[in-house]
Amino acid sequence: MKHCIRATILFLSICIAPMPFTDHAFAQMKDINSNTAPGSFANLADKLLPAVVNISSTQKMQEPQDFPDMPQFPQGSPFEDFFEDFMDRRGLGSPAVPPASLGSGFVIDAEKGIIITNNHVIKDADEVRVTFHDDESLEAEVLGVDEKTDIAVLKVNTDKELTAVKFGDSDVLRVGDWVLAIGNPFGLGGTVTAGIISARQRNINSGPYDDYLQTDASINRGNSGGPMFNLKGDVIGINTAIYSPSGGSVGIGFAIPSALAEPVINQIIEYGRTRRGWIGVRIQSVSEEIAESLGLKEARGALVASVTPDGPAKAAGLQTGDIILSINDHKIDEMREVPRIVAETKIDSDAKITYWRDGKEETTTIKIGELEKAEEDGLVTAGPQTQGEGTKIEKLGLAVIPLNEASRENYGIPANVEGIVIDEVELSSEAGRKGLGAGDVIVEINQQPVTAPEAAREIVENAVQNGRSSVLLLINRSGDVSFVALKLVDGE
Repeated sequence: MKHCIRATILFLSICIAPMPFTDHAFAQMKDINSNTAPGSFANLADKLLPAVVNISSTQKMQEPQDFPDMPQFPQGSPFEDFFEDFMDRRGLGSPAVPPASLGSGFVIDAEKGIIITNNHVIKDADEVRVTFHDDESLEAEVLGVDEKTDIAVLKVNTDKELTAVKFGDSDVLRVGDWVLAIGNPFGLGGTVTAGIISARQRNINSGPYDDYLQTDASINRGNSGGPMFNLKGDVIGINTAIYSPSGGSVGIGFAIPSALAEPVINQIIEYGRTRRGWIGVRIQSVSEEIAESLGLKEARGALVASVTPDGPAKAAGLQTGDIILSINDHKIDEMREVPRIVAETKIDSDAKITYWRDGKEETTTIKIGELEKAEEDGLVTAGPQTQGEGTKIEKLGLAVIPLNEASRENYGIPANVEGIVIDEVELSSEAGRKGLGAGDVIVEINQQPVTAPEAAREIVENAVQNGRSSVLLLINRSGDVSFVALKLVDGE
């Protein structure tokens, strides 16, 4: 009966006479119609297919190291034939098949032969080959890669006339807009699928600059690195990942937006690498509790968890516990906006920073440094990434944050307690099984005092390098102090 009632209501709503269109309503309808799918995508596909390529990469096969030497037997011994057959069955004497991977890509500069794909498609490859729409295959040179955004730039040398596509503006995309994906799923070659933008600004925890477009266009293994087009034929995304419990498309695919990808690609083409801005802070999300404790009316911005001693932020006077509210008058609503805005700010330029401290807004000017140079100089530690919940230490199955005014207030930790605060624990980890939880304070690791997440990470990594299988934590919980031994998780 409920279904019948709903159907009746729907029928009645359709039958209601339409009101006369106003100019505003007509403009809205015109805008909707401009994004409406055509009767066929055939003309658009004919135009775009020649610019999309298949990428194959191979690695040199390592000779097996676990085979014993062939035993020596007297000539004519029956054991000689037996062991020869045995070794052949184990693989000796058979041609080795090198590991290979397949993906997609697209040409952005026909004259120079510049092709874009994902870094994970060609990572660690000894040879990269590009196969065009007409089945011609050429070896490609890797101009540069960026692991943080999973982008690779290739170059081919050829006299043939290539077809190129250009980037569009992904920032104007709206949820519900039609898109076209072209790629090489399962090695089948030029395959066209269509769908809509399902969501924007998705964070799938793949890197520090996650800002993915989500689509329901069918994307499968082998589509990685291929283009996502709008109905104008402009590239507005690079297909990169799928969510799939089964391994096949379930209608949830992710693409790097062109607004994020294009600056990275231009830097790689010009410099052979990326040149990102850097200010030298580690940040975390501002929860409602943190905002309230610091007198901020709404939970927004990025809380400074730590400041690099020799970094630009330190020189400009930023401190642990400050909340960054805007950068160059760009309001910060979420913590994860900061890395991208800073990264895209011109190196050596002066950036105006508005921040919250002691119940009021303050401003300062920071001279933007270069992230890659800071990494080379050891000012940026590789590994831990500050997410909304804290700095993750995968080996322990938990995330930690500095013990500052905000975290003390949030977890009710007295001023005389020192250490770092556990902000999140994986329930399936040993830390979870042994009862550790958010708000517990790690005072020591392996009898070494810790006052910063980076120091904790370093102690754990040293334990791994020294062959230790576990670490000893001194935990302060509501004034009760006890030791807890945790086994180290294999792998990162």
